[in-house]
Amino acid sequence: PAGGPSAMAQAGVLLTKEPAPQAVPASDLPVKVCEVALNTGPDSSSGLATAGFRTAKYLLPEWRRSNSDLYHKAFTGCEQAERGRAEAKELAEHAAATAQRAQQDSTAALGQRLQDIHFWKAELQKEIEDLDAETGLLAAQKLRLEKALDATKVPYAIATDNLQCRERRQLLDLVSDEVERELLKEAELIRNIQELLKRTLTQAGNQMRLNRDHKEVCEMDWSDKVETYNIDDKCGRYSNQSTNIQFHPSSMKFEESASTPETWAKFSHDNIYRAEREKLASINLRALIDNILHDVSEDLRMQCAAVNEAFAKRCEELDDTKHKLEHHLKKILKEIGDQEANIAALKEAIRDKEAPMKVAQTRLYDRSFRPNIELCRDEAQFRLISEAEELTESIESLKKKLLESEQSLRNLEDTRMNLEKEIAVKTNSIFIDRQKCMAHRTRYPVVLKLAGYQ
Repeated sequence: PAGGPSAMAQAGVLLTKEPAPQAVPASDLPVKVCEVALNTGPDSSSGLATAGFRTAKYLLPEWRRSNSDLYHKAFTGCEQAERGRAEAKELAEHAAATAQRAQQDSTAALGQRLQDIHFWKAELQKEIEDLDAETGLLAAQKLRLEKALDATKVPYAIATDNLQCRERRQLLDLVSDEVERELLKEAELIRNIQELLKRTLTQAGNQMRLNRDHKEVCEMDWSDKVETYNIDDKCGRYSNQSTNIQFHPSSMKFEESASTPETWAKFSHDNIYRAEREKLASINLRALIDNILHDVSEDLRMQCAAVNEAFAKRCEELDDTKHKLEHHLKKILKEIGDQEANIAALKEAIRDKEAPMKVAQTRLYDRSFRPNIELCRDEAQFRLISEAEELTESIESLKKKLLESEQSLRNLEDTRMNLEKEIAVKTNSIFIDRQKCMAHRTRYPVVLKLAGYQ
């Protein structure tokens, strides 16, 4: 019987394979067609036809032992259940007492936590109010800086206009004088002041942004504290009789990103510390802006006074030079008149020598027709020749003096022209400096405007 299933399995295996060829020895029997026996050979299952009806698996001693074990387990289970009921009652009482104490401790811990949250919430709220007020004060200082920067446009326009107007001075008056040096210094000072005010404006804007950023950080922290306070306050009011409580099994684990009481307190402390540091920086920046605006306005007014003083001295010097030139022009004009009279007299003297020259040369010409021996180099001939030479020399001297006088007159005329031009140049320079530049400088802003108060 034990070999029945195995034999059937082997038969199944055989049925799934190609039948093995049967070795038939050669004989002289007549050829007969016959089928090959499938259940013969070493793998045959003959003799196992009733193996599938044998169902017994256990022996009788095994059956009895199994029942005995079941009786023993039932008895042991009853004893264990009785002990378990006693332990469960004791455990339930202990669990109830433990749960009550734990709930009381949790409620007390929540109360203490509410006090801690309220403390930091109040500190954050005070810091937020201080930062907001400080940002407002810094914004007012920033507005002063903007007004002061706008106020420097007029002085810069005046300085550059003065420099451009003075470029219309003529000839030698286009000189690098004290006025130009002071104007260039003023323009450079204003440019430097504008750059300083722009940098300070940028710094004030950055500081205001930092103030707002830290105020926002404190506000977010304060908002979290308010929300947490409300949550913990609600949690503290829960009791076993509350109707809005339910199971939340997933909440019984610590979050990996959860903070500790130390890091929690340090977070708010650091926020307040950084906010205080920015508030102090803002206060120092406001004091710096005050000093800058005061110094800027004083420097501009002092430089304006220096330029005005240089203009006054230059105009006085130009007036004096113009008066001197006009005085010399009068002398030149008188000398020109005298020289013109002298030239006329020289021309008259030259004309007066023409008749004596004609007489002497006519005498010599006529005497050249004396005949033969009469053409004698007598005393009269020598005197006539000497007279003609003297007249020629006198005429040459007079003509030379006339040329010199005419050249002198031309020089005097050139000098007169130069003096008149120079007087016109000085008049133009005085007009530019006094009527254009100094009149324009009366529009210079007052100190309060330069300091950003207006």
